[in-house]
Amino acid sequence: MLLFLALPASAGGFRLSENCPPGFERLADDVCRMVTLYDQYGSLRGRGVGGTRTGLPPRRDGFTAQQIDLGRYLFFDPILSADGSVSCASCHDPALGLADGRGRSTGLHGETLSRGAPTLWNSAFLSRFFWDARAESLEAQLPGPLYAAGEMGNNPDDLLAALRNNAEYPALFRAAFGAGSGPIDTAQVYTALAAFEASLISLNSRYDRYAHGDHNALDAEEIAGLNVFRSFVARCAECHTPPLFTNQQVAVIGTPEPEGLPRDIGAQATFGSPKLRGAFKVPTLRNIARTAPYMHSGRFETLAEVVAFYNDGRGHAVPEDEPLQLHWHIVSPELAAHELDQLVAFLGTLTDERFLPRVPTRVPSGLTPGGRSARAALTPTGEAP
Repeated sequence: MLLFLALPASAGGFRLSENCPPGFERLADDVCRMVTLYDQYGSLRGRGVGGTRTGLPPRRDGFTAQQIDLGRYLFFDPILSADGSVSCASCHDPALGLADGRGRSTGLHGETLSRGAPTLWNSAFLSRFFWDARAESLEAQLPGPLYAAGEMGNNPDDLLAALRNNAEYPALFRAAFGAGSGPIDTAQVYTALAAFEASLISLNSRYDRYAHGDHNALDAEEIAGLNVFRSFVARCAECHTPPLFTNQQVAVIGTPEPEGLPRDIGAQATFGSPKLRGAFKVPTLRNIARTAPYMHSGRFETLAEVVAFYNDGRGHAVPEDEPLQLHWHIVSPELAAHELDQLVAFLGTLTDERFLPRVPTRVPSGLTPGGRSARAALTPTGEAP
């Protein structure tokens, strides 16, 4: 059994929280377990068209409060990047729906990347990561942004040297992983970041209140939108299946690329399958009203544009010489204008940010913490480190 340290605050005033994040309970073995009303349903029944009282898939939890809090500091600390200029929160900003408000993200030196940053809400439930589904766990996903030249631009040796030579982090890692855990290593870094990301839970929206039996949580327009969403005409729920509002599959839907850019082959590169040319992971719709612009490259600025794209018919945006094999759920629903408005109204009910992570006012590196707009997410009184 590891011996975890209840260390006093360091000379810099940093001490890891011993409390689990909101929405989690602390178990006898000191690990944190997520608590949600969806646990009472206990099955995945109703998945085909999105039953409202549907259980959740397996989740990543069981991390300690100290590991989660260490991951929080790392997430907001630019020390993880090659030149100390960007943090994980630069592309996954709490003030921007844990995305970055850009169609295509900006990397280390201001370079525009090929895809946008997906939201991190409810990552604990996901089985595939990245738009092209190339990683199978939170830990396996992390080397991508950390070491990609166009993103955070670091390498394992320099990353570990920066953390080990820092005045605060060695003691914080010992507090999170035990007195005998040895020098900081990449596995510990990945575990701490995964622990924090797995704590980002959004399951308490007005839609959720409605799903659990409060029929006054939605108005008539929003309920009508839910019915359109679940219908066999629109078929939205067959890919964006409640309660996660994703079926975690990849799909070819024929989204046009931004003007002048070539076709992004997406999951074809991951799985080596020409059938998946232009396929991308079905994103969650949780907090979708907060994460514009939309699609893998930000092709659409508004939700109204998104629902109009689906309504305009199967393959209408695909060039004649482009060999895309569209997913069979992509149809031509021919919804009326008022039904499209109802869909947009319903999507707004999926907003729930009550468990936004606390943005630290300081991080152990001494660098400026957080995302490019993280200061806007601070509590009015600020937060003690």
